[in-house]
Amino acid sequence: MAESRQTQHYQQQQQQPSDAIKGMLPERTPSKSQLLAVVTLLPVGGTLLLLSGLTLAGTLTCLALATPLFIICSPVLVPAALVTGLAIAGFLTSGAFGITALSSFSWMASFLRRTRAPGQAKRRVLGTAGGQKVRETAQMTQQKAQGTGTEAKESGKT
Repeated sequence: MAESRQTQHYQQQQQQPSDAIKGMLPERTPSKSQLLAVVTLLPVGGTLLLLSGLTLAGTLTCLALATPLFIICSPVLVPAALVTGLAIAGFLTSGAFGITALSSFSWMASFLRRTRAPGQAKRRVLGTAGGQKVRETAQMTQQKAQGTGTEAKESGKT
């Protein structure tokens, strides 16, 4: 009897982690538009993030190589100003690429969260200009269905 309790306890321990994992998984598969967004934005965001890192690394390398030049050629201010300006431009470019990559990832995440809401696609369609055509078609279909139902009732009476 004690062995069966231990076996039941062991089985319950085995089931609990799988239930926790199932709770984290999505209940339905992603839609085509979600997959398209991921397939499109992941390479774009990854490329921009890579460019950001490369620009930052290049800027830091050039700044490290130019520092001895500053010390040796300190009387020459024009090249120093030029190198400083290029270093600042490199840092700004690196930051711009990084912000662009992070904002594209943020947009993708919010897009995926928005499209998971049930009935969201129907509301989007009805909110667009094409939605008016959808409404008209739905009304015509309902009217035809009601007309067919009343005709069948009348023909059954006679």
